Amino acid sequence: MQKPCILCVDDEVTLLESLREQMKRVFSAEYNVEIAESAEMGIEILEEFIEDGIEVPLIISDQIMPGMKGDEFLIKVHQSLPTTLKILLTGQANAEAVGNIVNRAKLYRYIAKPWDTQDLILTVTQAVKSFYNESELNKKSMLLFQNSEIFYKYVPVEFLKLLNYDESNYNSIKLGDSIEQEMSILFSDIRSFTNLSETMTPKENFDFINAYLSYCGPAIRKNNGFIDKYIGDAIMALFPKKPEDAIDSAIQMLESLHTYNQKRKAKGRVRISSGIGIHTGNIMLGVIGEEKRFNCTVISDAVNMASRVESLTKQYSASLLISESTYDLIDKEKYFIRLVDYVAVKGKVKGSRIYEVLNGNSKRIIDLKLNTKGMLEEGIMLYKDKEFSKAIKIFKDILEIDPKDSAVEIYQKRAQYFEINGVPHDWEGIEKLDLK
Repeated sequence: MQKPCILCVDDEVTLLESLREQMKRVFSAEYNVEIAESAEMGIEILEEFIEDGIEVPLIISDQIMPGMKGDEFLIKVHQSLPTTLKILLTGQANAEAVGNIVNRAKLYRYIAKPWDTQDLILTVTQAVKSFYNESELNKKSMLLFQNSEIFYKYVPVEFLKLLNYDESNYNSIKLGDSIEQEMSILFSDIRSFTNLSETMTPKENFDFINAYLSYCGPAIRKNNGFIDKYIGDAIMALFPKKPEDAIDSAIQMLESLHTYNQKRKAKGRVRISSGIGIHTGNIMLGVIGEEKRFNCTVISDAVNMASRVESLTKQYSASLLISESTYDLIDKEKYFIRLVDYVAVKGKVKGSRIYEVLNGNSKRIIDLKLNTKGMLEEGIMLYKDKEFSKAIKIFKDILEIDPKDSAVEIYQKRAQYFEINGVPHDWEGIEKLDLK
């Protein structure tokens, strides 16, 4: 490895040689000392140093030289060597030239000719020491930056911000720190992932999951959300601002999934689908764990509800479902939405309407379900009024238009059962689902 180099530039050859000898006597053990008789020659030498990877901690230059002056030279050099320190060594520089270099070229010091040798040596010693101190500080700063970037990849920084933490006080995070806030929770899961994973090696499984997740993360961040955790192939994301953010994110995730499937099809791979459930409610965010291991987490019945809404997407063959509490808070005109059921999921006594957001599906599916939306609403109303025979006829008509509408199939089977067997005395038209 070549030694670092100190470059001296002056058009007065005798002074230049004298300067080099003084530098070499003191610094030759650690540095090479090179000279240039003009600014132009100095630039050529420095270009070679840069190409060869030779470090240049210090440049000493005269001011008054033929062609390019010292201040112009040092300012030009600063563009390619911004950390290199510069000393102007001259008896004829004016205040403007010195000020120019100070402001634009990191001038370390101005020394008048004729120079005092002891003063010059001391100045150069301090300059190179300063250069390496700053270089070491920059390396440590870069390491801290890289470590912080890694930290941000493992810890949702948005979560910490909600707990009123930032970069200045991360070391003050304590177990038990918490807040309560209304948010929208999004759960997303790949359909039939277990069956799919059995056909792949462990590495193929991870490559597949990471490829899929790479389409989801940007959509979540773009819409003011953040990923709370990955659960295998599933995602749990939080949206602190408004429910529309969660829905917009889900729609973009579905659109991105379509793009991903196009790429999979081109490679002869099977198409994948996902289900997304969204619920809005109060949640508690906080820090749990023990002395050696902290974790940011969410504790709330609202999280369980969001997970169960996502589970319902399999039953209704729907891409995106939202709960009643989310539906009540959004601008309905922004989306294509239809009511699909009244349910009480496991652990809940009170029923909730479940709505399907059609955006993100193909135009064919959207048109089919919008065309039968009014019929479905009428059929559900008749069903709740125990007019099962009339409801069955409407459900049958819908299935003739769209034979793959799973929600209608479910209602038809329920109505047929209750028409034959009757309903319990406390029946309210709410389906109790045993979903975890």
